[in-house]
Amino acid sequence: MEIKGEQVNAFLKSASNAANFLSEYVKEEKVIHIASHLDADGIAAAGILGKVLARLGGLFLIRIEKYLDDRVVKELAAERPPLIVFTDLGSGYLDLLKRELSNFSVLILDHHQTVGKTPPNFMQVNPHLHGIDGARDISGAGVAYLVARALDGVNRDLAATAVVGALGDLQDKYGQRKLGGVNGDIVADAVGEGYVSLETDLLFFGRETRPIHQALAYTTDPFIPGISGEEDKSLAFLMNLKITPKREERWRALRDLSEDEKKRLFSALADYLASRGFSSNVALNLIGNVYTLAREEPWTPLRDAREFASLLNATGRMDKPSLGVALCMGDRKAALEQANTVLEEYRKTITRYLNWLTEKPGRIQELENIYVIRGEQVVDEKVISPISTILSSSLPKPEKPLIAYSTIPEERAIKVSARAPNLPKGRLNLGEILMEAAGKFSGMGGGHDVAAGAQVPIENVEPFLKLVDELVKKQLEKA
Repeated sequence: MEIKGEQVNAFLKSASNAANFLSEYVKEEKVIHIASHLDADGIAAAGILGKVLARLGGLFLIRIEKYLDDRVVKELAAERPPLIVFTDLGSGYLDLLKRELSNFSVLILDHHQTVGKTPPNFMQVNPHLHGIDGARDISGAGVAYLVARALDGVNRDLAATAVVGALGDLQDKYGQRKLGGVNGDIVADAVGEGYVSLETDLLFFGRETRPIHQALAYTTDPFIPGISGEEDKSLAFLMNLKITPKREERWRALRDLSEDEKKRLFSALADYLASRGFSSNVALNLIGNVYTLAREEPWTPLRDAREFASLLNATGRMDKPSLGVALCMGDRKAALEQANTVLEEYRKTITRYLNWLTEKPGRIQELENIYVIRGEQVVDEKVISPISTILSSSLPKPEKPLIAYSTIPEERAIKVSARAPNLPKGRLNLGEILMEAAGKFSGMGGGHDVAAGAQVPIENVEPFLKLVDELVKKQLEKA
């Protein structure tokens, strides 16, 4: 659906109002508390806001959370902050925030579907309030960037970080894995300022930084069984295609391949995936728009925006979010070195779980209308979201949503991640489904139409899944 000019103007006006609101607290030298989500988009949003406040000489604290619940909100209230800013969080929990924070000033910079009414002492900037799709057209980092740009044009240099956040949120849903909508305007800012360059190429992880066989092995979007996570097999795959991984004792990166070599490699991968029963659309995910951060050093994981996003996601999922925030605020020394180590550990963890889930039939269960991954206590709940994202694009019946969960033993609950990346817009709303199903079983849920999450008491897992299956059927039949 095309976004109209008046929608964008109204959205930008709300961002400008938020900028003015925020600047008043900075001028009064009041400490601003920022709470954000632990994924790449949430960390990028927090980093953008932190950088802006640092430039203004503002006082602020940043905390990164898995999700909002009573515990987190009560802890925030106990700190008695003059202003609480939620980035990439908040819109789906307005009733909870109203109940616990009714006496506080609150600013919400979010892109998830709104649930409930905004209290009078809250200010909210959200694309959905203006008819703009927050799942495809702008991310949490993008919302934070628009507020930053409204504060001062000098903050246009942070557009590149917003691009990283949008890619980390998998918003490249336009043709050839392109960012569009309001994200497209933010990309234009980043390109215009000389911070981002664009080209079309194979989308291997580490295309700027790793030997070809390693970049192929590190690619998990899509997950390629027998190649993803397998460096030796990736090397053999390339050798069979007569693509030389070394030249004059130097490892070649993807950027060193000729156009003919790239075409042969893509065709071979498409044939390989087809032989494993994958649709042609899965192979097409291997090629698309590449966003290069032109002012980052070559051969670092910050050079490619998708790789930067993976680095941020790793720091959040591996309990090191402060490293990710520091990178977004400009640290290129100690934080980068430590984050690289975290990324290696994260990728090994993800690959281990993916191999476990795909090596034996039955670990991904097919119900009437959904697929279910029962991660139980095997798959760490902190990575169930990226696991579901990766596997949802390579299922035998990609039109079926994927519902994945892991247990959180200390909370006697399950963490649920739902994905439906291949369904046309308007056919299904997973955010609504998980909110309704979780609410029926003493839990909380919400999110986007094609990507959502929930927390549900562990004893209710089976009736919860049954209800989700029924609600998906109901919505699809209605559509």
